[in-house]
Formats: sequence, structure tokens, C-alpha cells
Amino acid sequence: MTAFNAEIIGTFLLILLGCGVNANVSLKQTYASGSSWMVISTGWAFAVFVGVVVAAPASGAHLNPAVTVGLASAGVFSWQLVPSYILAQLIGACMGAFAVWMVYKEHFKITMEKESIFGVFATSPAINKPLSNLMGEFFGAFVLVYAVLFFTDASILESDSKIGLGSLGALPVALVVWGIGLSLGGVTGYAINPARDLGPRIIHAILPIPNKGSSNWSYAWIPITGPLLGGVFAAVLFLIFPA
Repeated sequence: MTAFNAEIIGTFLLILLGCGVNANVSLKQTYASGSSWMVISTGWAFAVFVGVVVAAPASGAHLNPAVTVGLASAGVFSWQLVPSYILAQLIGACMGAFAVWMVYKEHFKITMEKESIFGVFATSPAINKPLSNLMGEFFGAFVLVYAVLFFTDASILESDSKIGLGSLGALPVALVVWGIGLSLGGVTGYAINPARDLGPRIIHAILPIPNKGSSNWSYAWIPITGPLLGGVFAAVLFLIFPA
């Protein structure tokens, strides 16, 4: 498996299970319909666990442009590989969101609430205040990337080495994401991953889902910009205070 394919498959699994738990909680007549935020946060943590297990040996299991850009900014990942990693992550995210629609197609048909349908795919603010929303995504991604940099002991690796979440081991990074969701996720739904939000948002926009409503493109810049800035800030802080 190449690094490119590993990022596609790992991100596909991440979104399949992550947006899958969103669908299970939000759509009508599922067995988990109406469950709590704990179910969603736990489901996303396990989704990260599965994606990392599969992708780590070949790519380092970034699965997230904020992680890729953050590691490159810290000088521990090659900038030349950044575009291909991000492209693979976006492809995998689109594939995962499409698969969730296929699995829950009958439940989408009987769900009338536009917000519930949209929430399966992409994030939106609990209170629409751009600065507050941006800060939520910024600090969530900062925690993720900063933890990655310390757990990987990145300063001793060659710049062209495949590093990332795989160096953490799958369980620790799942716990990091779980903690971010429980503590910081209530402001925006914690995308903390531009591909995780953009890919499914694109799929929401193009799929023929009844009653789906708007894809809220006016908000889409926040779950892209916030995580990327948070990843870069984590790299800067790591360079100032290295492990």
C-alpha cells in the first residue's frame, strides 16, 4: 500500500464511521436515534482508531490536512508530500460520506429536519459567532497537532520520514480526539479537520437527498481555516519549546 492510498483508505474509514455515528444519532428510526453527545464523541474517537490502525504503516495516518501542514511546519514532514496527502484525504472523505448515505439512504428519506440531515455530513456552529467558532476549531486542532508532535518525538526523525498519528499508536490518538470532542466540541461540532468537513459538505451538496436544505457554504471557511491555523500554531510552539 502506498502512502497516497493509505491516506485515502484511512480517511474513508474515519468518515464512514464518524459520519456514520452522526447518522445513527440524527436520522429517524435508527436504533440510536436521539442519543447523546457522548455517543457522537465516542463514535468519532473509535473512527479515528480504525483509520489510524489501517493507514499508519504506510503513511503515518495523518488523515487530516491540519496534521499534515502542522508536521510540515514543524520541519518533521516533507512539504513536497503535503499536496498529495491533502488530496488523498479529501478523496477519502468524499468516499466515506457517500458510503454513509448509501447505508442510511432509507433513513434519510423519512427524516424531514434539514438540520439533522446536514449534521450527518458537516459541522455548523451552535451559536453563529464567527470569531468564537474559529477559536473553537483553532484550539481543537492545536491540541491534536501539539499532542502528535510530542508523542512522536518528531525532532529526531528525518524530514522525509513518514510520521504522524501512526507513531502515537491508535489508542492514544483516539483518546486525544475523544477528549477534544468532550471538552471543546460543543461550539462547532469540532471538525478539527478540513477534509472531514469539506469532503462530506461537497457530498451533501451534490447528493439527491430529499429535504436536505442548504450546504451552508458561507460557514465552510471556518472548519478549514481554523484547524490549519491551529496546526501551524502547534508547530510554532513546538519549535520554541521542543520536546
